[in-house]
Amino acid sequence: MTSLTRRTGLRYAVLSLSLIAAVPIQAQTFPAKPIRVVLPFSAGSGPDAVLRHISEKVTKSWGHQFTVDNKPGANGWLSAGDVKRNAPDGYNLLMVDVGTVSLQPHLYKQMPFDPVKDFEPVAPLYTANFFVVVGANSPYKTFSDLVAASKASPDKVTYGSWGIGSVAHVGSAMVENTAGVQMRHIPFKEIPQLYTAVATGEVDWAFGSAATVGPLYRAKRVRLLAYAGPRRLAGFTDVPTVSETAGMGNFELKSWVALYGPRGIPKNVVDRIHAGVVSAQSDPEVKERFATVGFEAWGALPAEIERTAQLDSERFAETVKRAKISID
Repeated sequence: MTSLTRRTGLRYAVLSLSLIAAVPIQAQTFPAKPIRVVLPFSAGSGPDAVLRHISEKVTKSWGHQFTVDNKPGANGWLSAGDVKRNAPDGYNLLMVDVGTVSLQPHLYKQMPFDPVKDFEPVAPLYTANFFVVVGANSPYKTFSDLVAASKASPDKVTYGSWGIGSVAHVGSAMVENTAGVQMRHIPFKEIPQLYTAVATGEVDWAFGSAATVGPLYRAKRVRLLAYAGPRRLAGFTDVPTVSETAGMGNFELKSWVALYGPRGIPKNVVDRIHAGVVSAQSDPEVKERFATVGFEAWGALPAEIERTAQLDSERFAETVKRAKISID
């Protein structure tokens, strides 16, 4: 072996050892600058408030800002497009919900991004199941009453949603299919308009979360007939589940919210962000905020989030096709 060969081999060995040593150092030093989370929800909304509580805890723990950047509008595509243009280094994240990842691909023929190919889950935030909501003076006392009325008079019972193709619209179509009934859909442009219409009896019922209908419920302007979750919700234990009251098996309808990033983020960076967010969820102040708005902390690993998104996508695809729901 020549001296040149020995020197070359030594340089490669030193370089290899340096690269190996750099991996754990990178894991320890992330983050080295502020992290930005872009969300498609307006300031002051439920998701925004929760994220700000979590960002405050993560910032305090890490010593680097975990900032919130609100970019609502265009079906969430503005915020998604912003994050998509950034490097997959963990410093630009996107807050998404089930609609963006699992429902929209079945409603639009073309989207400016692919939720699966362009993004990957990084950390979970929370889940929120929906209530069946009617006006305070509604003739329906139970969800079984509402289903029975729909069977007796097809297309007479009305339900509202916050728009064609919304989770509430598709979820109500799932109810129709599961119960074997036909109802009439009335879409609204704004969520407050929807629940005002439910409260006054303009529409017979709608799906709503504890965050959106809780104030009306406490003011006794609406009643909650059932909860589309696997068990009764803390704080609303007088409201039975859909399976308890309507005999629809384990029917469930929920939204979930998580942090995603451009696909290709190093695993050690994903692990670091995931650990920071999940730790913040256990903070007493964050848990109190969750309880106030009826959200449930979600501690899923990224692979579990991806699996949940896929299962929801399959459920939505079947319903959208059967009900012929389309936005394009």
